[in-house]
Formats: sequence, C-alpha cells, structure tokens
Amino acid sequence: MFVGQCALDVVVRRSHASMKSWSSGDLSRMPRPGCVLVVFSMCLASSSSSHLTNLPFFSVWNAPTQRCKSQFGVTLDLSVFDIVHNRDDAFMGNNITIFYADKLGEYPYYNSVNEPVYGGVPQNGSVSQHLWKAQRDIQADIPDLGFNGLAVVDWEMWRPLWERNWDTKDVYWKGSRALVKAKHPFWSPDQIEVEAAKEFEEASRGFMEETLKLGRRERPGGLWGFYGFPCCYNYQYKKNGTYTGKCPALEMKRNDKLTWMWNISSALYPDIYLDLGLHGRGRDILFYSRYRILEALRVRDKTTHRSSPIFPYARIAYTYSLEFLSQEDLVHTIGESVALGASGVVLWGDGSYSQTKGACEAVQGYLDDILGRYIVNITEAAFLCSRSVCSAQGRCVRRDPTRTTFLHLNPDLWSIVPRKKQSGPAYEAHRRKWKVEEETRRLKEDFWCQCFPGWEGEQCQKPVPAVSFT
Repeated sequence: MFVGQCALDVVVRRSHASMKSWSSGDLSRMPRPGCVLVVFSMCLASSSSSHLTNLPFFSVWNAPTQRCKSQFGVTLDLSVFDIVHNRDDAFMGNNITIFYADKLGEYPYYNSVNEPVYGGVPQNGSVSQHLWKAQRDIQADIPDLGFNGLAVVDWEMWRPLWERNWDTKDVYWKGSRALVKAKHPFWSPDQIEVEAAKEFEEASRGFMEETLKLGRRERPGGLWGFYGFPCCYNYQYKKNGTYTGKCPALEMKRNDKLTWMWNISSALYPDIYLDLGLHGRGRDILFYSRYRILEALRVRDKTTHRSSPIFPYARIAYTYSLEFLSQEDLVHTIGESVALGASGVVLWGDGSYSQTKGACEAVQGYLDDILGRYIVNITEAAFLCSRSVCSAQGRCVRRDPTRTTFLHLNPDLWSIVPRKKQSGPAYEAHRRKWKVEEETRRLKEDFWCQCFPGWEGEQCQKPVPAVSFT
C-alpha cells in the first residue's frame, strides 16, 4: 500500500528548484536552514503504467514490519518512502506484488530434504499445468486489470543456466542426469551430460519465459521480471588481492545466453545486498554495487526494448544481521544506483526486523536518523535534476559511470530537516541559498538525460512525433 494523504495513500515530495551532485564526504556538512523552500506533494495514481517508469526515482519499503506496532507498540515512520507494502507479509497489492515459489503456478523444485515438488527438475514438470494454475494465481493476487506496479517473480531454487547450479543446487544436475540415463542406459557419461544440460536449459527457459509472457498478457501494465536477474557473480572480494568489482567475462558471456529473459522482462531486478565480509570496505562496496548495476544496464541495452526500468533490490542491513549500513554504505549502494540511472530501489527486509521489540526499536532509530534523511536527500535531488536538466521528462544519468559524482543535494545550499507539520514525511529538504544557474551548469557537466518514453532531445524537451499509418 501507499502512504500519504490521498486515496491511494502515496505522497511524493518534490521541489521546483535545481541542485548539484555531491560526493558522500560532503553530506555530513549539511547545516541548519536559513530560509525555507516550499515543497509540493503529488499522488501516484494507478491509471497508467507510465506513472512509475516516468518518475526520476522512487523508493519501495518491502519488509514485514507491521508486527512492530501490533505486537510491540513500536511505530515505524515509513513516510519517506514512495511505496510501502507489507500487508500480511504477503507483499501483494496495487503497487507491488511478489510471487514466491509456492505462490505462482506449479514451479518444479526440490525441497530442503531433496524431495521433488512438481517433478523436481523443470524438464520433469508440466509447463501447461503450471500456466493453468499461474493464470488463476495472478487473477487472484492481482485482481485489478489495470495493475501497473512492480510484479516480481522470486524463483531461487534453481538457475536457468546449467553451469550455475553449483553447490547445493547440484541436485538439479543429478536429477537431470538421472532422467537421461533412465531413457538412455547405455550412453556414456559425456553423452548424458550434454543431453542433461540441453534438456534442463530448454525446460527452465520454458517455465520462466512462458510465466513472464503469461503475466504480461494478464496484467500488461505490470513491470514483470525475476528477482536477482541479472547477476554478474562479482564476489571476488572474498579472495585476497585488489578487488575491481568488475563482472567476470565468463559470467557476462553467460548472461548473454539469457537474452530471451531480458527481452521478455518489462523490468530488471538485480540485487546489491552486502554480506558482512564487505563491512567497512567502502571502496569495495562501491565497486561491487556499481558493476552489478552496470551489468543490468548492459544486458538491457542488448534487448529489443532498451527502456526497461531497473529496480535494484537493496537491504538496510548487512545480510543475516541487524548491522545497519552506514551513510557511506548507503551512498555506495542506493546512491550509486540512482546516479547510474536506476528507476528506483526496493529495500527488502526479512522477519528479523520485527522479531523482537529491541529489533523494532533498532530499525526505528535507523529510519528516524540515517536512512530517512538519505532517502529524502536523493529523492529530492533526482527530481530537482530532472526538472532543471531534463525538462521534467527524463532522469539524470552519470556521464562517466566510473566517476564518483552523485545525485545529492548541495550541502552548502540545502538542509534536510525535521518536518514541522504533522502530516507527510518526517523530513523535508530546505533551500537556504539560490544559485540555480551554477547548479544547473555543474549538473549538465556530470549528468546526461535519459528521456522518458515519448520524449527526446538533449534535454528531453521534444515530444516524439506520432507515427502516422495513413
């Protein structure tokens, strides 16, 4: 659900002024305000799929935290986020719907004790039976025919490329080989391996591709895609030596084999989660996040529709912990995503956020301080840049992806302060000085415009001419 003042309960806080991008080191210098900038609010309706894709940036809170209030009396102020959805832990609603393995059709997999469910390996499942049930699941969970939100399919039991099913996922190798051997008992191991890989990849593609096709037919306005795709496997920070963050060439080549997925997806949802091995390693975190986002941009640019939005999944804490990200970490994950041209970010969290009163209070404190201020900063900055550089018809994208220019409000001119009125977000941006021409000039030096659909030109100032069929 949305949070805010109108019927759909969404408030997006944006200003008319322009701004300047600043590095993470400058954020701490934001002083108290001298004069106040009046900011306005707008509501995101659900009548057109363009509302989300035609925003410079928006944030999603996607964590089951309602227990904090209902069970422990701890109220979390989530008003800084454009979309908040955690009803009944199901993540189903008008604006974001997540389909887990047991919520969409008959997804074949092996359970925790390696027992097959719906056939185990995809080539042993029934695509037609899966689609029959999936159609009913979509109609039940997204009853609105005009749905135009995020539609994320979270299938993590197996990976569609044979080579990537290592470690505990090797059960899919074993199951696939067993099927081939049963049909061809006298084949050599090499013959079995080749055929098993072929059958597995054909079947996995069938399940994934046809599922997205079904989703797009049933709810064409939805932004359909698979969670965690693309992934570039840039985990080399776990080894000794200098970490570059770059995706291994082999993994990029493997991602090129998934062109069918990028073409059928109407949005991409890579993840930029940080494990504790990256704690305190600011440079490595920046490179890790940067190249995962750049890989999503790369595969998108190979598709037939190069405007598909990218929504990285991020976390406010290191994985498997409540060790919250520092402000520098937020800059190197969320901030990097915004600067590179991501359409938004999904902040995902698990049940540990609301497991105890202490956990709820810890999340509350983090939201009320570091995270809340930062979300307001980058959201306001993204909209200001869009207005001042891209005619409010596009989003600002860093010209040189390897630089460290960010879409942050200039701390010499702006302040993020507690909101005086009760309604609306806890924080708001206040301008203390006006140097619009200088700000705009510097923005144009560092960012170019990625125009929204229907607009073109260096500053997205020209409507795309209508195509005549006469």
